[in-house]
Amino acid sequence: MIPDDPFLSGNLLLGALHPRDRTLLAPHLEVRECRRGEVLFEAGEDVSFISFPTASTVAALVIAMRDGRTVEVATVGHEGAIGGVVSQGSLPAFSRAVVQIAGPVLRLETQRLQETKSASPALRNLFTRYADCLLAQVLQAVACNALHPIEERCARWILGLQDRLGSDVLPITHELLADLLGVQRSYLTRTLKSLQQEELIQVRRGRIVVCNRAMLEAKACECHGAVKRHFETVLGALCGTLAAPVALRPTCRQAF
Repeated sequence: MIPDDPFLSGNLLLGALHPRDRTLLAPHLEVRECRRGEVLFEAGEDVSFISFPTASTVAALVIAMRDGRTVEVATVGHEGAIGGVVSQGSLPAFSRAVVQIAGPVLRLETQRLQETKSASPALRNLFTRYADCLLAQVLQAVACNALHPIEERCARWILGLQDRLGSDVLPITHELLADLLGVQRSYLTRTLKSLQQEELIQVRRGRIVVCNRAMLEAKACECHGAVKRHFETVLGALCGTLAAPVALRPTCRQAF
């Protein structure tokens, strides 16, 4: 299935393209429904497709260690793309890309994007800017994982997911969140219980409900705000002028 208008599909990066550039990409985009836990690519695999999450779909770049432990280094929702954004053709992936929140993605062959970049300086500029923002998120995650306590990191992650979904109810399990944060599940359970006792969140079966956004922001480390400001500075002028694809979809300035 090829969408008639990528802007209406719910991906803000595609929506920020000039109509002429969207026309160049549209015939080569395909919609794919992804389930939770689906691996888009593994570390070491050639990345032949770029995935653009739409609607409430969220994926993560995850580093897996030999002992089985994992940690998330970047999260991508409807604001961006994952895989092969700047590489010239199919190159081996360094991390695993896994779907956190199920839903549709738009897929594009990496080679098609490279061809379109060659034909459109504006499109090339947009994806270069986005790659810079994605790198900023990865670098901030490195610092955050090394320096900040688990409660602050957990609050930061919850805020990021809420921004992408535009909802107070987050369909995330203890198990998945513990894996993404790189901590034991029992440790995370104590952390979530502490946040719940402060009335910042409610923990329910298979989901977390945000009760007090302002207090959760105060609890979170500086990393959420730092990444958000960088996205606004580098991409805000390009994305913020466009209306949201659907009623609940935030602008690029709200995407983090």
